[in-house]
Amino acid sequence: MKNILSSLFLLSLTVSMSAQTTAPAAGMKMSIDLETVSRIRTEGLEKSEVMKFAFQLTDVNGPRLSNSPGYQKAATWAAEELRKMGLVNAALEPWGEFGKGWELEKSYLAMKAPYYRPLIAYPKTWTKGTGGLRQAPVLLVEAKDSAGLAAYQGKMKDKIILLYRDEAYKQSFQADASRFTDEQLQRMAEAKAQAAPQQTDTAQARRQRENMLRQQNMQLPMQLKLMAEREGALALLSTSPRGHDGTLFVSGPGGRPAAYTVGANESITDLMITLEDYQTLGRLLKHGTPVSLELDVATKFHNKDTKGYNVVAEIPGSDPLLKSEIVMLGAHLDSWQAATGATDNAAGCAVMMEAVRIIRSLGLKPKRTIRIALWGGEEQGLLGSRGYVKQHFADPADMKLKPEHEKLSAYYNIDNGTGKIRGIYLQGNEAVRDLFAGWLLPFHDLDAKTVTISNTGGTDHQAFDAVGLPGFQFIQDPIEYNTRTHHTNMDSYDHLVPADLKQIATIVATFVYNTAMMEQKLPRKELPKPRPVPTF
Repeated sequence: MKNILSSLFLLSLTVSMSAQTTAPAAGMKMSIDLETVSRIRTEGLEKSEVMKFAFQLTDVNGPRLSNSPGYQKAATWAAEELRKMGLVNAALEPWGEFGKGWELEKSYLAMKAPYYRPLIAYPKTWTKGTGGLRQAPVLLVEAKDSAGLAAYQGKMKDKIILLYRDEAYKQSFQADASRFTDEQLQRMAEAKAQAAPQQTDTAQARRQRENMLRQQNMQLPMQLKLMAEREGALALLSTSPRGHDGTLFVSGPGGRPAAYTVGANESITDLMITLEDYQTLGRLLKHGTPVSLELDVATKFHNKDTKGYNVVAEIPGSDPLLKSEIVMLGAHLDSWQAATGATDNAAGCAVMMEAVRIIRSLGLKPKRTIRIALWGGEEQGLLGSRGYVKQHFADPADMKLKPEHEKLSAYYNIDNGTGKIRGIYLQGNEAVRDLFAGWLLPFHDLDAKTVTISNTGGTDHQAFDAVGLPGFQFIQDPIEYNTRTHHTNMDSYDHLVPADLKQIATIVATFVYNTAMMEQKLPRKELPKPRPVPTF
C-alpha cells in the first residue's frame, strides 16, 4: 500500500510541476528530485523523532535562560545528540561576552491576611531573592506620575509595593488557538515589495512622540523601583494586561539590560502576578482592607563564565568543488524562566535537529556542507546570531566582508511557535520566489503553498539579512503563540502540536537539501550600506 501511495504522490506531483507556467530566476536551474522528496516525506512524517527532541529540551532540561545552568545543560545535550546522529564539528561555540548568569531556585507567594490564598507569581529575571521566608504588608501606590511618588517617601521600608493601575479583566470571545485562513494567506501572497520608507519631518516627529511616550510609560515604574530599593522595600509586584486565566506574560526586568552585566547591583525582588490576583489585592487595599503577604524567593547569580554560546554542528558536503559552501538552518535555544520554552523556541530547535536527522538517516549526500546552529541570547536581542554573523560573515557597522560571506548560500529559521508551515517569507528577495514556490509544490497537500515578498521580524534570520545574506523565516500558523504561550508560564510541552512539528521538519529538510544540491548559490539582494546599529 505504501508503494502505491508513494507512486501516486510522485505521479500527481509530476503532473502538477509540468503544468507550471512560472520559471525560476534567470540563470537558475530548478529541479526537484521527486524520489528523494518522497523519501524525506516518509521519514519525516512516519518515522519522526521530533517529539523526543522536544521532550528533552523542555521537560528534561527545563527553562533555558541565556547563560543559566539550564541553558548550558540543554546546549551540552544538543551538541552530544547531534554527534550521535553523525554530524561533525559539534561544539558550543562562544559568540562573545554576555554577562552573569541567573537561575531561580525557589518561588512562593501567598496572601496571609485578610485570609490565606496562594497566588500565581513568577520573579522577573536577574532579580535577587528575599533571603528566606518573609511576611510583610502590601503598600498600594497609586501615583500617576513622578510627582505623585513623593507622597510615598519614607513609607516603603520592609513593605511589598504594588503599583496599582486599573487593568480590568476583559472577556475574550475569540479562540486562543487559530490557523491562517485562505484569505489571510492570499493577502500575504499578493503583498507588494515595500520600498524603504522615507523619513519625512512629519514621520520623524511621530516617531519622536512614540519614543517619548514609551519612555514615559517606563519612567514611573523605574522611578518607583529605584525608590523602593533606596528605601529598603522587600519586593515589587506588577502584572500584564495581556494575561488572563492564570497566564502570565513574564520575562526580564524591562529597561534594565545592565542587569546581567558583571558588577551590576542585584535589583529588588521583582515579581509578576496574574491579572486576577493583582486586581484582588488592589480592590482590597483601595477599600481599606489591609493585606499581608508571605513570600520566599531564592535566586542565584553565576559569574564564573560570562561568555555566550551557540551550538553548531555540520553534515559535510560531498562535492569537491561545492563542499566549502554552506547551507545553514537554525533556531534559538534560549528561553525565559516561567516555563520550559516549548513554543519559544524548543519547537524550532527540535524541528531543526529533526531535519538534519532526516538527512543523515536517509544517507543523503549533500553537495554543500549543511550547518545547524542553535542560538543563545536571542531573547536579549538576537545576541547569539548577531555575534556569530559578525565573527563569520560581516559586521553590519562597517560591512567589511569576511571570506565565509561569499560561501553561504542560505540560512533558514524557525521561531514562530508550534504551528505548521504554510509557506515562506522572501525577506524582500524576489529572485527566489519561483524557486521556493517550486520547492513547496510537493507539500501543497500539507497546506504549505504561500510565498510572500513580506518579512516577519524579531528573530535570527534578520542577523543574516542585515549583512546581505539570504536569510528566511517560514510562515507558520499562529496556534496559541501570541495569546497563550509566547513568554508565558504556559509555554510547556503540552502546547506543542506533534503533527505540525513533523510537517515543519519535513519541509525544512527538503529546503535545506535542495539548497545544498543546487548548481549555484541562492541569489542575493543588494548589499546593505554600513550602519552603526543594525536594524532588526
